[in-house]
Amino acid sequence: MPSPLPWLATDRPPLYLAPMAGVTDFVFRQICKELGADVMVTEFVSAEGIVQRDDRTRKYTEFTDEQRPLGVQLFGANPKALAEAAKKIIDWKQPDFIDINFGCPVNKVVSRNGGSSLLRDCPTLAAVARTLVEALPIPVTAKMRIGWDAQSVNAPEVVHILEDCGVAAIAIHGRTKAQGYTGEANWDVIAECAELVKIPVIGNGDISTGEDVAQRLRETNVRGLMIGRAAMNNPWCFREAREYLATGILPAPVPVEERWKMIRRHCQMALDSGRYGEERFTMQTMRTRLMAYTKGLPGGKHLRNRFCHISSLMELEDIAAEHSAMLEKYAEASAEAFV
Repeated sequence: MPSPLPWLATDRPPLYLAPMAGVTDFVFRQICKELGADVMVTEFVSAEGIVQRDDRTRKYTEFTDEQRPLGVQLFGANPKALAEAAKKIIDWKQPDFIDINFGCPVNKVVSRNGGSSLLRDCPTLAAVARTLVEALPIPVTAKMRIGWDAQSVNAPEVVHILEDCGVAAIAIHGRTKAQGYTGEANWDVIAECAELVKIPVIGNGDISTGEDVAQRLRETNVRGLMIGRAAMNNPWCFREAREYLATGILPAPVPVEERWKMIRRHCQMALDSGRYGEERFTMQTMRTRLMAYTKGLPGGKHLRNRFCHISSLMELEDIAAEHSAMLEKYAEASAEAFV
């Protein structure tokens, strides 16, 4: 039987861009796609917000054909509302799949019995998954964590439930809800789950480099890998991973000039998209994204201090010029020291 997700039925394991609220918006997905990400998933979207025809919520579902294959991720605990929201999204945009969020650890989501809270309520989790699979004309996937806490790691049980409900693939973040984003991802549990079910499992957690990608593909039976926070700091990680898989050689770090070129482009794309309002609001929205880009840049602490107050493209150019001058001065001083 052919896979409903053809990108998971080839000899080339796909690299997913993980859905991250406030990060994987329309613009950033486009950037990562250009840099080699194979599959996109939107920021999570409230099913209730979609049902209420909230225009602010609906904008999170927007994408272009260039970003395919792409799934829209929904969260909620009401099977009927989730199905209704998914049908509206399919009518609007025809995504390649609908993804259910069973992994978000944020309290405002968990307190409404959404995200990872459903890992403690397997009957509701099953009702959500089964209802969407039966109601929708496109594949349904799920993203989950390995459990609520260290004492209740139940991912092996949950993947069986999701497979039985007809879910087409499962992405597993190797942390518990209690861990949040701290500690190490438990890849032993991910590997166990990948052996337990016939549907594809996508591994997520602590994937930053091509070496990480190669190791997890070599040591587990996952069919794909999902990269999250590493892409925030280094969207080139997809390109670097592909190069490493092809050659076995770690690529050189991205030059400072290329990083600045991307920083400028990302800001301009965000402004041109018109999604965040006027320039001041757009640049305020970009502050955390700009601070993420400083990882790997010399003088990163100083740049973060500047970026946390930025409100215009002109300020960005001033900061870039100052940084360039600082690097030139440092290079000159270093050269003189060896004369």
